[in-house]
Amino acid sequence: MQIKEIKIPSSKTENKAVFLDRDGTVIFEKPGVYLADPTKVRLYKNTLPGLKKLYKAGYKLFIVSNQSGIGRGYFTEDTMLAVMSAMLKKLKGIKIEGISYCPHAPKESCSCRKPLPKMGKQIIKGYKLDVKKCFMVGDKKSDMEFAKNIGVEGILVLTGNGRKQAKKYKAELKNFKHCADLKGVANYILGGKK
Repeated sequence: MQIKEIKIPSSKTENKAVFLDRDGTVIFEKPGVYLADPTKVRLYKNTLPGLKKLYKAGYKLFIVSNQSGIGRGYFTEDTMLAVMSAMLKKLKGIKIEGISYCPHAPKESCSCRKPLPKMGKQIIKGYKLDVKKCFMVGDKKSDMEFAKNIGVEGILVLTGNGRKQAKKYKAELKNFKHCADLKGVANYILGGKK
């Protein structure tokens, strides 16, 4: 009698993820300035340590970004992609599973601009993610609204626009976890969300 090997699916095929805003969350953003120069891409001090922790813990990482500078005519899609590429090169040893972006200006009334859920819903469906094991991290109120709209926990980082947004929208953002940076986010998520 021949014994057949039964393949047990590895728990490494994780269905948990962290959605990340780009500007002001992963890379340095000067509020009000549209980044159009790949040579000026700078990670925040704790971006790499934070993302490495999450990645090693099995979280899929996605960039979900409004890039209205394209729609406003401040830079081309190719320029924005060059900036994305420069960012990816700096994220050594970390796999970004996917990048979604909205190229439209706010006045274009598109269906993909955060806080609308389209970008997030497509990723959740495409990767069969469990929303109870997913988080959205960003530095704006719209990122937290996006988190709510796709049914995941939102975490406000106090980098980029985060501090100003936390003060300006204190009442609306009080129920969301606030973290200093992505290292703080990783510690919160992996430390059992205290």
